Amino acid sequence: MTECISCWRLKDFVPGGGKRAYAALGAGEGWIADEAPSDTYLALVAAGRLVHPFVGRHEAAAAWVRDREWWWYVEIELAAAAPHETVELVFDGLDTFADIWLDGEVLGRADNMFRSWRFDVGSVATGRHHLAVCFHPPSIMTGSQPLPNWSVATDRITRSRRTAMRKAQFGWGWDWGPDLPTVGIWKPVRIERRRSPVVRSINFSTLAVDDGVARIAIDIDLTEATDVAIDLVSPSGAMVARTSRHGSGGLEMTVPDAQLWWTSDLGDQPLYTLVVRIDGADDYRRRVGIRTIVIDRSPDPDEPGTTFFRFVLNGVSIFAKGVNWVPAGSFVGAVAAGTYRDLLERAVGANMNMVRIWGGGIYEPDGFYDACDRLGLLVWQDFMFANGPDPDDDPAFLENVRAEVREQVARLRHHPCLAVWCGNNESHGIHWLQQELTGVSERHVGLVIYDEIIPAALGELDPVTPWWPSSPWGGPSPNSMRGGDVHNWTVWHGFPPVPDVELEGGYETVSEGVAFTRYQEDKARFVSEFGLQAAPALATLKRWMAPEDLALGCAGFLERIKDEADKAKAMMIPVTGLPQTVVDYVDYTMLAQSEGLKFGIEHYRRRKPHCSGALIWQHNDCWPCVSWSLIDYDGVAKAGWYAVRRAFAPVLASFRRDGDAVELWITNDTLAPVNDVATVTSTRFDGGESEWRHQVQIHLAANCSVCVWRGLAADAVDRLITVRSRYDVFPANRLLLSPVKDLALASDPGLAATCSSNAVALHVTLSTDRYALAVQLTAEDPALRFTDNHFDLATGEEQIVTVTNANGAPIHPSHIAFACWNQREPKPLPDA
Repeated sequence: MTECISCWRLKDFVPGGGKRAYAALGAGEGWIADEAPSDTYLALVAAGRLVHPFVGRHEAAAAWVRDREWWWYVEIELAAAAPHETVELVFDGLDTFADIWLDGEVLGRADNMFRSWRFDVGSVATGRHHLAVCFHPPSIMTGSQPLPNWSVATDRITRSRRTAMRKAQFGWGWDWGPDLPTVGIWKPVRIERRRSPVVRSINFSTLAVDDGVARIAIDIDLTEATDVAIDLVSPSGAMVARTSRHGSGGLEMTVPDAQLWWTSDLGDQPLYTLVVRIDGADDYRRRVGIRTIVIDRSPDPDEPGTTFFRFVLNGVSIFAKGVNWVPAGSFVGAVAAGTYRDLLERAVGANMNMVRIWGGGIYEPDGFYDACDRLGLLVWQDFMFANGPDPDDDPAFLENVRAEVREQVARLRHHPCLAVWCGNNESHGIHWLQQELTGVSERHVGLVIYDEIIPAALGELDPVTPWWPSSPWGGPSPNSMRGGDVHNWTVWHGFPPVPDVELEGGYETVSEGVAFTRYQEDKARFVSEFGLQAAPALATLKRWMAPEDLALGCAGFLERIKDEADKAKAMMIPVTGLPQTVVDYVDYTMLAQSEGLKFGIEHYRRRKPHCSGALIWQHNDCWPCVSWSLIDYDGVAKAGWYAVRRAFAPVLASFRRDGDAVELWITNDTLAPVNDVATVTSTRFDGGESEWRHQVQIHLAANCSVCVWRGLAADAVDRLITVRSRYDVFPANRLLLSPVKDLALASDPGLAATCSSNAVALHVTLSTDRYALAVQLTAEDPALRFTDNHFDLATGEEQIVTVTNANGAPIHPSHIAFACWNQREPKPLPDA
């Protein structure tokens, strides 16, 4: 039996003041009502003590919160344990340094945000009891000794001391996130009563599938030894396998006619139910999937001296198309389940099959992984270590890490979506860079965690799921294009590429050095980070910013850009030119991001199988800002999201240009051959007669990428090259022959719209008299969803866009505007 404890009160004190004020007993005035799980900042906002830190320039005004002592208090009803009964008080997540008090006495302590904590309260007398949690400021809990640091990286350690605590690293500020370290009860609290042994965790691994028969390994962890019966129930409800054992340990079963779990782009996601019975009663159920997954690192025979890095799912080598995931809100205890569902469904909607959970955030809640199982999204799971030399000389700290790792592996290991465990984000790479740039060889602080603690836990608890020590890692040096995975920050940050072992060239800041066209130099095996920044929707900025701050160069606007603002200028100069207003900035950065991501993805996919993955940095935001995200904090998809959806289509037609030489490539990620006719046309922007048109017969095998046509095209401002599929096998695509800023586009292309509607949707038909670049629909309501947006329309072409509201609210055409790059003044849609 489980009873959740959700109605709490909270209050702050100077450090040490709560005990003297009898906060453990709920004494005194000034307590704020709140629910758990929740967030202290938001409780203060609701109570009127704090302006929301995301509003205007109020991030800095919330800095005092981290230095206070916070007490959370509640009265609970407890009953003494019956004979042979266990009663525990369970905290699934406390953030971070906390003392747990019961009736004025310390019951226990917590010091890790990523662990759960259990306390036996079976001997407590029946009746009402005082329960309190005291959260101490991290600044007084991590000592004062200097922490290891790397001089070549941005110093996010000295002030925050973030590596000395097991707490979400991003909360101390990142180059896309605010400095708002959280505090409080961020996961559920409950009272658990049980009379018999229970299952702590279970693993379900597919060892092999031969001729439709799956061999399954199961590992079960019980609170105490007892007889257990284990059934596997098919998606249709039929019992397909049964076994039993006594106590914790491993066993195997076979499943005939196994239904395999696939990513969303390759097949279905049948989920079986694993049922564990103790004493004849249903005790534990988990949804599981049958699938094999390995990483192929064999030599690449066509590129000597290199190795593959490709995920092999059910014996099929796949191209990983996806994104990096950061926490969906700075206040992680208050992220709604619907937010997770929406963001993950839109990842699949953009033709993605993988999401990487970045190591500076959090281990996401169970519902996240359940959704990935259901949707067919593979998960690259970092352990929560990022961009720092994590101390590995303190036995107590290492024991804390060991417990964290074991708990998270045990919690997540059964999910079919789990593709790889990764030790950290960029720590190996930065350590290598430190040595390269300083010429000083030093011990890599943190290797005890990555080389000993994590591998030992995985070897015992999850020996089947692939393990990867760091990202990037795997070549002759970290970030080498010859093997493993690469973070490409040559584009945007100007980081020198590593074609072989050494850095090539120096850091770049000028436009030519950071331009997205440099993606074509990248010969990486797997690109696990790359991206460009763009502003969020203008309406998103207006919801969170003061009107006077919506000006370029204004301090309030610059606070929304946590990276160096001049990097966006370097990106825009060769593509769109520089903006004059914030409205320009939104349009220019969105177009530059979408063009850059399109260029990069097409390059990486053409290189299949030599390159086998492209994970964009980043999918989402934790607050309303200018960042690399595809979807802004309010849930509005940027132009880049739509460009990525087209570039990640299962079958892609893309152009490669080298001087005047042009190639058309077809990339087929499906498991079926492609037969089609592609029409390649030199198209005039003014609608004049085409200079030439070619019909290209396509007969392409499954799961490959091939050049199917070659031609010539000189630079031009009055025309472009397009490709279209006769049988709608792939989305139409185009090759611009000059930068966007130089194109001779009609200033009034005659873009027009008509509308029709029904009970659930608005249907918008857009048409144009002359070529319209980057046609867009915009709205104030962030809940509106468009079936397509930010697309080109050729002369005389029409496109129908269906608009729905994620909240089910009515849709008013007059609240939606339409425009395009060459007709940028938005016009409201006409009535339906």
